[in-house]
Amino acid sequence: MMIGAGAVAQQAPEAALAQDAAEYATAHGVSLDIAVRRLAAQEESVAATDAIRARFADRLAGIAIEHEPVWRIVVLLTGTDPVADETVRAGGLSIPIHYRTGAAATRAQLVTAIALYQTQIRNMLSRPPAMGVDPRTGELVVMVGEGDAGFYAPGELRARLAALTGVPVRIARLDDVAANLSAEGGARLVGVDPADGRRYACTTGFVVTDGARSGVVTAAHCPDVLSYVEPDRSETPLEFAGQWGWGYQDVQVHVSAQPLAARFFSDTAKTLTRTVTASRPRDATRAGDTVCHRGERTGYSCATVELVDFAPAGDLCGGGCTPTWVAVRGPTCRSGDSGGPVFLGTTAFGIVKGGSYRGDGTCILYYYMALDYLPPGWSLLRAPAEGSRTLADSMGVAIPAELPRPLPPGTP
Repeated sequence: MMIGAGAVAQQAPEAALAQDAAEYATAHGVSLDIAVRRLAAQEESVAATDAIRARFADRLAGIAIEHEPVWRIVVLLTGTDPVADETVRAGGLSIPIHYRTGAAATRAQLVTAIALYQTQIRNMLSRPPAMGVDPRTGELVVMVGEGDAGFYAPGELRARLAALTGVPVRIARLDDVAANLSAEGGARLVGVDPADGRRYACTTGFVVTDGARSGVVTAAHCPDVLSYVEPDRSETPLEFAGQWGWGYQDVQVHVSAQPLAARFFSDTAKTLTRTVTASRPRDATRAGDTVCHRGERTGYSCATVELVDFAPAGDLCGGGCTPTWVAVRGPTCRSGDSGGPVFLGTTAFGIVKGGSYRGDGTCILYYYMALDYLPPGWSLLRAPAEGSRTLADSMGVAIPAELPRPLPPGTP
């Protein structure tokens, strides 16, 4: 988001994807060309996995993206009736879809187990644990500290939780500190919290609109009275429009006196902006998807989604959190990143809420609120994508001659 003028360049969609692809190439040890193809395939395969989700609604335990040894989509199903592997065309690549069967519970059953038994699970432990659904294994993952894990005999806690919930359980040992990331990211907002009289810096996420006004979202745990800090360090006051923070939301809206563009900062130095052209719903997000975020403390970085149905530890949501947050594997999160934009290319995913840390302060994962949960009456401001080219076309990635032209998503 950029309210005033400044020495800021706007990235073209292909440059935005190339920037993210460079991060992917480093993380996975592949060439930039392969990284571009894979990120294009990630975005263009969403329609295929949405169709799979509908097709196997009564059997679906999870969908995940695997990056090694090849980039492929893995679908986990309940029951033993086999499903033949398929291939889908996306990003100029032929993408394998591998089906695994034998899961003991569906994703819906696992999510329901968290909702029904979260309070009882918390009461069995000295610290409220984080919980999530692992779509790779079809298990309810309960993340506990070493103290709680050591209190029970080996295997006892897992067995007790499995008996309680009626679904497969995995215990992950995690000595971490879960916290809302004090907000300071994307672009800077400043304000004084009347509770303690201190001045805080907060994060801007994406620009939103109610049809008549435009504003910016940030984390609900920011001060209510905020000003936007321009690149020349002058401050523009923003009007507080409302705050929504409970089990599944951590968001507030501040309205600008002038119309805002659908842009956000996308580099550490805040010299580049991207225009939002699309958004990704939480249900269409998959474990293994690559996403990027920008925070004032940690700058710009990219990582992979770990869990799509995640309930953070502690009482960060006015009590226990619902399993509606998306957890992203570290290594970069830090106090000061809350409210920052989560994105890939020019697609918006969500805004950062908090993170989990090891005892030495290093980041285990951060979690974000999907844009599905923007407050009523407000929607993401988007600019239309130019033309109808695919991401691979935009990057000039040629479809190899030996491969057939793209098939409809989901075609074997």
